Amino acid sequence: MIFVFLLLLLTGNTQPLMAENPPRGYYKDVFMDSGVGLTSRKVLPVEKVLGLSGELYLTQEDSDRQNALIGGNETDENGILLYPDGQPRFRMVFMNGGKASRHLGSLSDKAADAFRQFVRAGGSYLGCCAGAYLGSVKYLGLWPGRARFTGLNKSWTAMAFEPGSVLSLDARFGGKMQIDSVRHNGGCFAQMEDAPEGTEILARYAMQGRLPELGLDSLPSVWAYKASERCGRVILCGSHPEGAATGENLALMSALVRYALEGCGEPVLKGELVPGEPRRMTAGSADRNPAFTCIGDRQYHHFRIPVPKGTKAVEIRLEGVEGRKNFDLYLAASPEGFAFLSDAPWCNVQPGTDKTLTVERPAAGALWISVYCATTVTHRQGEGGLEYNGRTDVLNGVPYILTSRLL
Repeated sequence: MIFVFLLLLLTGNTQPLMAENPPRGYYKDVFMDSGVGLTSRKVLPVEKVLGLSGELYLTQEDSDRQNALIGGNETDENGILLYPDGQPRFRMVFMNGGKASRHLGSLSDKAADAFRQFVRAGGSYLGCCAGAYLGSVKYLGLWPGRARFTGLNKSWTAMAFEPGSVLSLDARFGGKMQIDSVRHNGGCFAQMEDAPEGTEILARYAMQGRLPELGLDSLPSVWAYKASERCGRVILCGSHPEGAATGENLALMSALVRYALEGCGEPVLKGELVPGEPRRMTAGSADRNPAFTCIGDRQYHHFRIPVPKGTKAVEIRLEGVEGRKNFDLYLAASPEGFAFLSDAPWCNVQPGTDKTLTVERPAAGALWISVYCATTVTHRQGEGGLEYNGRTDVLNGVPYILTSRLL
């Protein structure tokens, strides 16, 4: 904690850390891709500064293992990035620099589609250099615009913050509108002539007469895009602030990560519970029926019950499926929006799957219900990459049945 405090002082950040452990409705905060063709980065300093939880995949050769991890396998049909219902399992993906074409070529169609589904379903994406190219239309298409080569290798850039952008308003920079010496090696800029509507420029290259033949001055160096409220935010950066452990580069990376995490999609309402009618959440990922799919580790499923005036009580019954009851599922209820365990006034967190929750004298209107899966895996970073162990049976989802009754 002393180390974190010192870093906060160095970056001028006196704001409280934003992390929750575990984050609400996600397995962890950040998944870092250090896969085939990408920088073999093992540590992302900003995670420690912001108090974030994370995992990474690290390999230069084993594309089969990479694709099994991201695209899915027998133990984890939906892959590490996604829950069985297609919702994001992490809040954000960080894509390293390196060789964009090589990494894309190493991804199976299913693995590449997992990244696209991740952002469509509300997970955010931050990519630097090759990671920025990979987010563009020529590659994964997370931002449907063109990233163009700067022509600059093994050098550095200065960046001027776009007035009114999240960077220009960030207290870490103490009112400064430019930072210097951001590492740059073959990175890109946003081609704005045909950029999609909603592209948000955060910073521009500030070359100040340096290398005028490249024509980089004032071209977009960092930009963001959020296709809809439901989708996650995509942030692409042409240079390399990600390895910094101190100073303004770390402050820049911190600001980008925070903005990405703030741009995650809103939670999904699975549907309304019909009193007296069991709702069977038993489908698997292959069934492509997310409204009735099993729950994943550290995931929430949200429901709503209409409450007529004069209702004396609402009873919610949660049941596991025979043969698959050796999991811990929790139940929560709230009269005002999504029922997270941290602030829901009614909760049942007893071990096991089967439990009942009774809400006395509910207000007329609606009651929000959530099911939370507390059972999760353990992991280690082995020689061949990320390995899950322990309760791996949770990865394909936990089936349950939810029934409500008005009293």
